[in-house]
Amino acid sequence: MNSQETSRVPLFATMQRIPGGLMLIPLVLGALMGTFAPGALEIGSFTTALFQESALPFIALLIFATGTQVSARTGGPILATAGTLLLAKSLIPAGLVVALGLVVGLDGVFGISLLALLAAVDNSNGGLWLAFTGQYGDERDRGAYLASAVNDGPFLTLLFLGASGLGDIPVLALVAAIVPFLLGVLVGNIDAQWRRIVQPVPNIVIPFFAFALGTDIDLGDIVTGGLSGLVLGLIVAPVTGLLVYLGYRVLLRRGAMSGIGFAAGTTAGNAIATPAVVAAADPRFQEFVGTATAQVAASALVTAIVAPAIAAFVLKRSGALKQTETAPAAQP
Repeated sequence: MNSQETSRVPLFATMQRIPGGLMLIPLVLGALMGTFAPGALEIGSFTTALFQESALPFIALLIFATGTQVSARTGGPILATAGTLLLAKSLIPAGLVVALGLVVGLDGVFGISLLALLAAVDNSNGGLWLAFTGQYGDERDRGAYLASAVNDGPFLTLLFLGASGLGDIPVLALVAAIVPFLLGVLVGNIDAQWRRIVQPVPNIVIPFFAFALGTDIDLGDIVTGGLSGLVLGLIVAPVTGLLVYLGYRVLLRRGAMSGIGFAAGTTAGNAIATPAVVAAADPRFQEFVGTATAQVAASALVTAIVAPAIAAFVLKRSGALKQTETAPAAQP
């Protein structure tokens, strides 16, 4: 009996052919649902729990599963990769934006406020990073999600703005974000069977939490952000992605695989809430909140499309894309 079944409609295979498609396609579908039929997902029970409220639990499970794949042999390289990602994607871009702000002021440039610029560049879409590196990277790349656990949310934005002490980072919140990963490392190192059991978790949970995240994106905000939001996303993806690419090539010496760095050139969906949080901490930014929120929302959607496309293009040009696509076939 043939154990291989033929798919009548190859949905999963189609998503995998698109760079980051395992997250991108459900994200866009979720945004469409959240914009045009939000009530359909608010009927309660399992429907609401799975399609609208599942993002955080599923991301936590994915972080745990990623941790189980980290062994003592790979721990050092993972920390090095995560540190490079945090430096190149968050710290350097945020420093450059703050330096620009010292020259042009809070109004920013080209209709994009300093608040919007900072909120868009100092974080990364950890879910998309896990989806892309799960397809093309290795344990080092997937484990570098740790950088997203640190830069997620408004913490770095508040810190770099230096709003009279209002930029204090809640250490407990950062610890809470890393605990599932550390537990995964512990479980995976003391029980190899658990490591094998949770290996398929990324392919299972990524489409579901991507859809749930998408339901919080109002396409009306994207339209409101207009051309300036589009420009912001088109700046964030290649510029911050290039910095991570250089970190991979120069600091990590990953050679042809350095193109993966461009997949980090994203704005996290959580960053959409950053302008309001910053304004609550420092009223000087209140006048920028509405426009900045729309621009960051546009950047989150644009970078989710552009960043993995650039990364796949660079990997293909270097010959690494073909290698990563054929590698699984060589495994037992």
